Amino acid sequence: MKKLILFLLVFVSLPTFARSFDVEVIIFKRNVEPSQVNEAWPQDLEPINYDRAFSYRDSAAMSEHRASLLSSGYYRLNNQYQALNRHAGFKPLVHVTWRQNDRGERTSPVLHIQAGQDFSGKYAPDGRSLKEIAADGTPTSIEKSPLYELEGTVQVYVQHYLYLKTNLNLRVPGKNEVVLKDSVIEPSSEDEGDEVQVGNLEPIKPKVEVQDFLNSYRMQQKRQIRSGEIHYLDNPFLGVIIRIDKA
Repeated sequence: MKKLILFLLVFVSLPTFARSFDVEVIIFKRNVEPSQVNEAWPQDLEPINYDRAFSYRDSAAMSEHRASLLSSGYYRLNNQYQALNRHAGFKPLVHVTWRQNDRGERTSPVLHIQAGQDFSGKYAPDGRSLKEIAADGTPTSIEKSPLYELEGTVQVYVQHYLYLKTNLNLRVPGKNEVVLKDSVIEPSSEDEGDEVQVGNLEPIKPKVEVQDFLNSYRMQQKRQIRSGEIHYLDNPFLGVIIRIDKA
């Protein structure tokens, strides 16, 4: 009986370990000209929600969410990264691996991804060119904050199965058409006193000017992942390679 009680005390005192996973992610861009992509990409995108997001470089936040950044010695996708890096059509922007436990969507870490060039020296947060804003002469108060080429969130969570959820913006300098005027032809002074039919007024075609603009292209996807396998997500501008292994 004493042995049984001693065994139970030892068993209860042992910590409970949840399953842990090592997650490795490569995010890369495609070196394509946006004008060559035959898809319509909306520019009035909903802002990405960063309320729960934090950088994987923030060790305190990672620890708080029972996660930890792993060193490059844990990489299993080096061959894929090197292949992308050597190919003229692609450019790797992120290669990272971390360990986390099997928490659900509400509590699993949401990682804030920032990589690539910082465009804040040339563009405003809404995409407008700082040069165009200065030339316009309109007084504005622009908050100076980084505008990274790649920014968004990545989350891995467990809901019976493993899932990857991406919400990423790729910012690409380009052009945008801006409507400067939209009105109708007014009657001239020679027509004063004459009866002018409103229905005969001809609309003037809006004056459109092409200006420099920082366009954003969104990758918003959710994918079920099997551990131990390499999975690939993409759109015409961005690609993600991910592998999740049981730790």
